[in-house]
Amino acid sequence: MALRPLKDKVVVKPSEGEEKTAGGIFIPDSAKKKPQEGKIIAVGTGRTLDDGTLKPLSVKVGDTVVYSKYGGTEVTVDGDDVVILEEDQIYAVIEA
Repeated sequence: MALRPLKDKVVVKPSEGEEKTAGGIFIPDSAKKKPQEGKIIAVGTGRTLDDGTLKPLSVKVGDTVVYSKYGGTEVTVDGDDVVILEEDQIYAVIEA
């Protein structure tokens, strides 16, 4: 993927929504819940603090994260749907 986030931005590949219910009924795309978790596929350089120093991000490529439901910007790059978020829109890292 040819997408490099700037500063404190991260690129997240959202998890796929549920394809069917517990009872076996298939869910159409229009009725699926908007995902709130995904895998980080790219990170920016970090946040510039008031004193000019660069603070690296606390997440890294490969982390699975929970993020704001309506945060970020959804884009399609090379046929993949991704979300570009600021680091503070990420609420948690899911530990394996």
